[in-house]
Amino acid sequence: MYEGKFPHKRYRITFQFLQKHIPNTSKILDLGVENPFTKVMKEHGYTVENTKGEDLDIDTSTIKNSKADVVTAFEIFEHLLSPFTVLKDIKADKLVASVPLKLWFASAYKSKTDTRDRHYHEFEDWQFDWLLEKSGWKIIDRQKWTNPTKKIGFRPILRWFTPRYYAVYAERNSNN
Repeated sequence: MYEGKFPHKRYRITFQFLQKHIPNTSKILDLGVENPFTKVMKEHGYTVENTKGEDLDIDTSTIKNSKADVVTAFEIFEHLLSPFTVLKDIKADKLVASVPLKLWFASAYKSKTDTRDRHYHEFEDWQFDWLLEKSGWKIIDRQKWTNPTKKIGFRPILRWFTPRYYAVYAERNSNN
């Protein structure tokens, strides 16, 4: 397993989870525009194509036409009004996805400067599981982790103990 340096705890854990389930010989369609984590995957031998910034609630043609073996979606589904449609349109048989979990002590994320950078959904783990199952996926593995901050206060203390991220590895149900 790769033990190198990552800029964020989230990247390290996400990469280890990906590497656990997906060989680096796989061709990946990564939902969302190219980002720093896309570069991490490419640096470790994965062949990665990204969606181009299209509104995936409206246009899933890149997903429908992809020949990828695996789809990855790292912190994407919370931005969509209808992640169900995207999940149904995936042609690959394998999915690795992560979402931020709903925190009882904090409201959903909403950027003050970027109207596209907002969370329509922040899931509880059972809600994301249900969404995946209902859209034709069988969850094989899952992992949660915290995201502590170095700020002082009640909420920052809670972030040391309350899981913030949830990752799943799922395969297409053979019944679909």
